[in-house]
Amino acid sequence: MKPRERRLQIETMIRSEGSASVEDLAAHFEVSTETIRRDLARLAGAGRVLKVHGGARSARLLVEPSMDIRAAQASEEKVQIGRRLAGEIEPGATLFIDTGSTTLAAVPALAAIVGLTVITNSCRLADALARAGSDASVHLLGGSYVAGNAQTVGPTALGQIAEYQADHCVLTVAAFSAEVGAMDASHDEAQIARAMAANAQNLIVLADSSKLDRRAAFTVCPTARIDLLITDDAIPGPMRGQLAACGLRVLC
Repeated sequence: MKPRERRLQIETMIRSEGSASVEDLAAHFEVSTETIRRDLARLAGAGRVLKVHGGARSARLLVEPSMDIRAAQASEEKVQIGRRLAGEIEPGATLFIDTGSTTLAAVPALAAIVGLTVITNSCRLADALARAGSDASVHLLGGSYVAGNAQTVGPTALGQIAEYQADHCVLTVAAFSAEVGAMDASHDEAQIARAMAANAQNLIVLADSSKLDRRAAFTVCPTARIDLLITDDAIPGPMRGQLAACGLRVLC
């Protein structure tokens, strides 16, 4: 394979996956790690990727696919994240929960916890809790309805969030990096997430490992504001070190 063709394929892979390590790329293309480092240097110099420790990530901000597509991605990892979340929630707790495929995947585990009060803008999550047999008291926020994600957003929803206080705020995010914190690809969803976090004592962020070390357009909160990050066991080694240096508690 010619170097130019390999670099085009590397760029496509990184854009698709969000990031890639030097070792994985070298194994995929059956070349040396030094060859890959030279390729990444060329791509970074042209602004096609961003070099990071041990590899590279996409130079473009993340744009999320539809909810149905997201629900099918890393589905088993999201179920595991849901189980870990349930282990952190005490019976009788009050929770803000935002819209997302990962929070939706947590429903079966959350439904087993008695006496919850759940405030959410996700119609799917409210319905899923009921179907799962949860005894939770569910408060569904009003506002502008977004059919694709079956959620409410906008000034009405934000105003209603201000009427509640919660023990925990549970957010699913489009992207997370140690330097920036939690991010979302939607301005409306980022506003909802910020408002929920502001009215909760404890902030829990759910993000499968594919969302780590990525960036999206709208900042939700800095890393220092997060009390717990729950992810899966595929979290990259360098990322573990970065998060430990930030003092962030991580379950994976």
